[in-house]
Amino acid sequence: MPKLNPEELSPDEARKAAKEVCFDLLAIRPRSKDELRQALRRKGFDEETRETMLGKLDHAGLVDDAAFAETWVRSRHANQGLARRALVAELRRKGVDGEVAAQAAEEVDQDSEEQRARELVRKRLRSMSNVEEQTAIRRLLGMLGRKGYPQGLAYTVIRDELRIAGAEATMLDDAQAD
Repeated sequence: MPKLNPEELSPDEARKAAKEVCFDLLAIRPRSKDELRQALRRKGFDEETRETMLGKLDHAGLVDDAAFAETWVRSRHANQGLARRALVAELRRKGVDGEVAAQAAEEVDQDSEEQRARELVRKRLRSMSNVEEQTAIRRLLGMLGRKGYPQGLAYTVIRDELRIAGAEATMLDDAQAD
């Protein structure tokens, strides 16, 4: 397929091509309005065509930054284990307004954030059986920090999970000795 050059198209053809670009991107996953705007800009569409197309998509309910942000938060928290701070940062990079991003991230309450941090630490601890405790703590803090977890929560969760893992290991050692 030849490369698209919107400058050589009539206004009607340009709108049709812009619509195809947007629909192709939206078929893959939901997008923020700014992601679509940037994609159209990279493809060479002029500002009027970009804004007209985004207005039509918005009016039709096909692009909604608030709905996009809510979906993004649920998905990234559940699948990647990202904390609220990291989720807001990702949404801001995707062009979502800071207030909209913060409101969407509020869906992740403190309890679910702590629970997800515990799950991440438990999973990572399973592969760290031969690592010294200080090294394990450093690695776990780094992992949780990269995922946006507050330092205080990270320390608490890691300390608790190491204590639990140590107690379980002691119980296993005692059972094998019998």
